[in-house]
Amino acid sequence: MNRHFSYIILLLLCTVFLSGCKNTDSSLQNFQDTSQPLQETSLKLNTVVTITIYDAQDQTLLDHSMALCDKYEKIFSRTLETSELYQLNHRKLSHVDGRENSYQISQPLADLIATGLSYSEATQGAFDIAIAPLTSLWNFTAENPIPPEYSAIHTALSSCGYQHVNLQDRIITFDSPDIQIDLGAVAKGYIADRIKEYLVSQGVESGIINLGGNVLCIGKKPDGTPFKIGIQKPFADRNETEAIMDITNKSVVSSGIYERCFQYNGKSYHHILNPKTGYPYQNGLISVTIVCDQSVMGDALSTSCFALGLEDGLTYAESLDNVQAVFITDDYEMHYTKDFQKEIPVTDTKN
Repeated sequence: MNRHFSYIILLLLCTVFLSGCKNTDSSLQNFQDTSQPLQETSLKLNTVVTITIYDAQDQTLLDHSMALCDKYEKIFSRTLETSELYQLNHRKLSHVDGRENSYQISQPLADLIATGLSYSEATQGAFDIAIAPLTSLWNFTAENPIPPEYSAIHTALSSCGYQHVNLQDRIITFDSPDIQIDLGAVAKGYIADRIKEYLVSQGVESGIINLGGNVLCIGKKPDGTPFKIGIQKPFADRNETEAIMDITNKSVVSSGIYERCFQYNGKSYHHILNPKTGYPYQNGLISVTIVCDQSVMGDALSTSCFALGLEDGLTYAESLDNVQAVFITDDYEMHYTKDFQKEIPVTDTKN
């Protein structure tokens, strides 16, 4: 199947969670006709969280799901001063089992760091969770954002790199006291998976978890048909939809350049930073969307595949089981993994 299509244009699902690696505006839209679902929307994780349940009317399900967002923010947030990750990043010298710069961390934090390290290793650092000294320099939410000084970027890069982090069970060891971790590219996916895990354990078989654009579907609609997840046209009005995908019991997550970006002296800067240069990736991509079973995987892969670029990103995605991806290049051409349209039915809505 030809990878190149020009009719479906996907808007990234960039969301500002914790470190600001993704954007608050959700571009995946739900087109459902189920009457009177149980639904709640709340501002959590620095984004808009919406949870919809179609086959239950128990408000405690939503209450507990929202509480899970609060629970994990207190663990994974890079900016919340009381969070476990913040405390780890601003650590004092410690020794665990005789190892300098070693710390015992909670199981959820250990699990997510292990996930982040695995993708950092798989991409040889194109995606890197030990990049907090660099990401903290870039303020894309400022009223008048400007790029950091080169000297500051150069200094920060010397304190970045996943290879300087060692994790064994719940003991994390850093090569340097300056190494800091940013989980913004994987945390929302992890939280969405935990919410789904909880809801399924309570008997929910039909629902949608939307954490600021990280969309995770539970099963199908009550009538047995797939959920309809709409994709908004880039740079267009929020209601202008390019395509609708049929999604059953899967996650849809995107990363891209045109939601969290700014212009300075005639040059565009976006939030997906290259750990080798300290500046945004310039690889001809606008966005990457991943459809897979787990949201944390989609979260990590959307950024990883973007960082790898079109050819290597496609190769990487196609090497993985139960993963489909669509890449949008700066000429607005679509590049699909080879089985995308066979596995994920897509309806063009332009005409």
